[in-house]
Amino acid sequence: MSILRSLNTGASGLRAHSEAMSVTSDNLANVNTVGYKRSRAVFEDILGRSIAGAGNVPQAGAGSALAHIEQMWSQGALLTTDSPTDLALSGDGFFVVNGNAGGTPGNFFTRAGQFHIDNAGKLVNSDGFDLQGYTSNVDGTMGSTLGDLTVGGGTVPANATTQSDLAINLDSNSTVPAAWDPANPDSTSNFSTGVTVYDSLGNARQTTLYFRKTGSNSWEWHAMVDGGELTGGTAGTPTEGASGTLTFTTDGALDTETPGASTWNFVDATPGQTIAFDFGDAITTDGGTGLAGSTQFAAASTTNGLSQDGYGAGAVAGISVASDGEITGVFTNGQRRVLGQVAVADFESVAGLERAGQNLWTETQASGQALIGGAESGGRGAIVSGALEQSNVDIGTEFVNLITYQRGFQANSRVITTADEMYNELVNLKR
Repeated sequence: MSILRSLNTGASGLRAHSEAMSVTSDNLANVNTVGYKRSRAVFEDILGRSIAGAGNVPQAGAGSALAHIEQMWSQGALLTTDSPTDLALSGDGFFVVNGNAGGTPGNFFTRAGQFHIDNAGKLVNSDGFDLQGYTSNVDGTMGSTLGDLTVGGGTVPANATTQSDLAINLDSNSTVPAAWDPANPDSTSNFSTGVTVYDSLGNARQTTLYFRKTGSNSWEWHAMVDGGELTGGTAGTPTEGASGTLTFTTDGALDTETPGASTWNFVDATPGQTIAFDFGDAITTDGGTGLAGSTQFAAASTTNGLSQDGYGAGAVAGISVASDGEITGVFTNGQRRVLGQVAVADFESVAGLERAGQNLWTETQASGQALIGGAESGGRGAIVSGALEQSNVDIGTEFVNLITYQRGFQANSRVITTADEMYNELVNLKR
C-alpha cells in the first residue's frame, strides 16, 4: 500500500505543478496586456485519511493539490500615451463597462482604460463595451443615474452677445475734432477699435467703436456696423447701434460712463438685440477705482483689453478628463462645458471577483456588490488621462517561479520512477 500511495502522491504533485506552470504561463502571455493582474498558484496538502476518528494515529500525507488561483492586485506602471481617451486608475477601483461577455449581458469591471469615441459619440473600449458614468444636466449639475457616457456629436447652440467689456486708454493730449458725422466716422473721431459680436443665430458681426473727445476729460463713443448687417440698412453705409459718454478725473481715472440707447436689428436674427458696453470700474458710476479698465493718460490711445459674452454654434472638438473623472468638452467655438463624469467601482473584497475574459471581471457573492461613485471619493483611486496601466507581471519573478515549478515537477516524476522500480523489485521476488 505504501508503494501505491507513493505513486498516487507523486501523481498529485505532477498535476499540481503542471497546473501551477499554466498559471505562470498565463502571466507571461499577458505581460503586455493593459490592466492585467498577475495570478499566483496556491498549493495545499492532501491528507491520506479522514480527520474524524483518527485519534492519535499519525496522519499520512497523500500529496498536494492546487487549492486556488489568487489574483494579485498590485498597481501596474502607468504608460503615457497621446490619447486623452486613454484612462488609467492610480489607486483602487475599476472602470465600469456595459456589454455582453460570453453571452452574458450586464455591467463588468476592468482596469484596462483603452477607450475611444464611437460613431454614436459614446466612450467605448476596444470590444465595444460602453463606459459607464454620470451625464451632466442642462443646468450644468451632474446627474446621479449611471449610464452610457456620450461625449461626441454634441453641439453648443449660439449665444447672442449681451455684454462687451473694454479696457482702453484715450490719449489726454487729443484735440477736439469736427462735429460727429456718422457718415464720416474716421475723420470725426480720435480713436477706434473693433469688437466682434454675435447675433441670435451665432453670426459674427463686426462692430467698430469710435471715440471722440468732446472737451476737457470728456468723451463720447459710438458703436457702428455696416448697414448691410442690419435689417433695412444699406450696405457700405456705417450705421450706429449704440452710443454713450465717458468722463475722467484729472488723474486719468474713469469717473463716469453713461450709455445711450442700444438696439441692433441684425438681418434674419431676433430684432431689438441690446448690447451693453462697459469700460471699467468708474468711480462715480460703479463705485470703483477708475483704474481697472479704461483710462485717460498722456499716452497713445490703445486697446488694452476686450471681451464679450456671445459665441456662435459649436461642435465637440475634443475632450479632457480630470483626476476625479469629470469630462470637459472643448467646442469649436471656444466654449468648454462639463459633459459627464466617469464612474469608478470598488468592492469590499476584490479577491472575490471572478475573471470573465477580455480584461473583465464580474462581481460575485464573495466580492460583494459594486460600490460605484466618482474617482477620488470613498477610497477610490484617481483617474489619469492620457495614460494606460500596464500589466503588473514581473518577468523575472515569473521565470523564477517557472524554474521552481519545473524542479518540483521533476522531483515528483522521480518519486514515481522510484516507486516503479520498487514495484519491479517486488514483482521479481517471485522469480
